[in-house]
Amino acid sequence: TWIAVVFIFVLAGLGLKTEEFKKALRRVHFNAFVQIYNFGVVSSIGLGFSRLMVLIGILPQSLADGIAICCCLPLTINMVLVLTKNSGGDEASAIFNAAFGNMIGVFLSPILILGYIGVTGDVDLAGTFYKLALRVVLPIAFGQLLQKFSKPVVAFVKKHKPKFKKAQTYALVFIVYTVFCKTFKNGSQSGVGHIFLMVLFQFIILVSVMALAWILLRFLFPLHPTLRVMGLYGCTHKTVAMGVPLINAIYEDNENVGLYTLPLLVYHPMQLVIGSFLAPRLQRWVQQEKERLGIVDDEAVAADKISKENIDEEEAAPAIIEKEEEPKGAS
Repeated sequence: TWIAVVFIFVLAGLGLKTEEFKKALRRVHFNAFVQIYNFGVVSSIGLGFSRLMVLIGILPQSLADGIAICCCLPLTINMVLVLTKNSGGDEASAIFNAAFGNMIGVFLSPILILGYIGVTGDVDLAGTFYKLALRVVLPIAFGQLLQKFSKPVVAFVKKHKPKFKKAQTYALVFIVYTVFCKTFKNGSQSGVGHIFLMVLFQFIILVSVMALAWILLRFLFPLHPTLRVMGLYGCTHKTVAMGVPLINAIYEDNENVGLYTLPLLVYHPMQLVIGSFLAPRLQRWVQQEKERLGIVDDEAVAADKISKENIDEEEAAPAIIEKEEEPKGAS
């Protein structure tokens, strides 16, 4: 599986738009809020909720740890961009936060996971960070170097993007298959009832963190509806594309690695379904808020400018024709 992990992270490095990082200073407070909420608030809520479920005896330790691990991961890239665009949100902020969140998540997520879950006998701390360096950090750095200094490679990947996307998906499916094979081979304390409860709890966590994020965004950024929409997704989404290989790199030798991955595989489609349901409603809300606040879109301004120029040209045309015809009449 390590080859699949390296392949995914090389492609991730090729795709990360780090040139967007220089735009961070334009909205530093908003960008900081998104990252702090995504990594700090969501992971704290997930950890607290999962520990409560273990204390009550509703969930086994392995699934509860999986919920906490899921909440420590960075936000999605493609899903956040698509949902932000479809909802009328700020696309530039989505691009930056997706790229920046995944870059720092390579370092921050393992620290949060090992800090929350703890270093057990199954996890060699030094060996884990060594594996992360070889299988995650170096492939991403290599991908970034290719992006900056090898234009033919970038052009080739861009030309065959659908094929690389499909290969990345197959690699991800292969990793998921192997981790579940390992889990079921060694047996599990989790039953079907526990899994259904975990699905319910993931839904509760997702809806709760989205509601809290929306309230805080309304309080902190009341005059920026497009930022509030982007923040709703950016604050709460979690990535499968980087999450699954990251979990596999940390817990490769752990028999519960499949159960650590399962909550993320539930959370990911759940956030897509909820986001798709909210997108048209948020788009209408953004337009209403812009009208209420008197915010004019850049596209609308450009269209008005072009329209005005066309009208001025039409009005000026008869006058030019008259001036050209005057000498003929005088002769």
